[in-house]
Amino acid sequence: MSSVRKTETIPQWKQDEVDELVEFIDSFNSVGIVGVAGIPSRQLQAMRRELHGSADVRMSRNTLTVRALEEVDAGVEELTQYVSGQVALIGTNDNPFGLFKQLEASKTPAPISAGEVAPNDVVIPEGDTGVDPGPFVGELQTVGAAARIQDGSIMVTEDSKVLEEGEVVDEDLANVLTELGIEPKEVGLDLKGVYSEGVLFEPDELAIDVDEYRADIQSAAAAARNLSVNAAYPTAATAGALLAKASGEAKSVGLFAEIESPDVVPDLIGKADAQLRALAAQIDDEEALPEELQGVEAAPAPETDDAEEEQADDNDDTDDAEAADDDADDDDGDDGGDGLGAMFG
Repeated sequence: MSSVRKTETIPQWKQDEVDELVEFIDSFNSVGIVGVAGIPSRQLQAMRRELHGSADVRMSRNTLTVRALEEVDAGVEELTQYVSGQVALIGTNDNPFGLFKQLEASKTPAPISAGEVAPNDVVIPEGDTGVDPGPFVGELQTVGAAARIQDGSIMVTEDSKVLEEGEVVDEDLANVLTELGIEPKEVGLDLKGVYSEGVLFEPDELAIDVDEYRADIQSAAAAARNLSVNAAYPTAATAGALLAKASGEAKSVGLFAEIESPDVVPDLIGKADAQLRALAAQIDDEEALPEELQGVEAAPAPETDDAEEEQADDNDDTDDAEAADDDADDDDGDDGGDGLGAMFG
């Protein structure tokens, strides 16, 4: 008995729908799958209007969505793993991070119904419920809230966790939460995955703190600049700092060696004046002093290497200035000063 091979015949309307989905997928730089379960129709339409101009949402049967993703191929078929339950295609020319941020920002609080799974811990906060004394206090206590009648109202005396994440909401708790106006879940388009420029992204990879990320980039840039300056590696960003550092170090050497360069003469005079005043302050016999130094209090005399320390402070992101000062300290002979004097003219 010969076997007869049956070929699946796709109705034309299904093929037309797949063709439209393929065209939709091909028209965007980034394509993803979003969950739409639990979103009322009116709210879903409002979300689609809000996304208009930045992203489009296309709903279809899951089987046709899978077929369209497989027809496009080019890696986008990896999204088929997220096509289950109530989902839709979403397309955007924005990057995946911008899309995720926009979808998260568009989510709104919503009440939770009996039979639903708590997306997070449900807590009834401490405070006045605003409900008059009556049976409701018993309902609160039944669901696990610390409640009592006080000052003519029903009070919750402390924050009370009445349900843990992942547990199912029963009817009693759903009614209590509705009465209190507590909306423990968020309703919105839930991004399952997005394919962009050959890379598949999942939500946990897109949920980044932009401010923290920016701070990390700034810190890395500062560290790179610091490395460039300390290694004396000139770049467009550090050439100015390196020239200023070199100029400061040259001045520091000139001061230490007492070279009569026009750039350091004012500082040399100030240094000599401070040393003179310090010496005059040590002499008890004022008559032995010139009139202009009598009664003069010693000015804070800079130490020998003050210029170097000042330069190091001006370039607090470098360490090489101190190394230059140490080298200069080793050359305290007259020959070194004469040699530097000849160098500077």
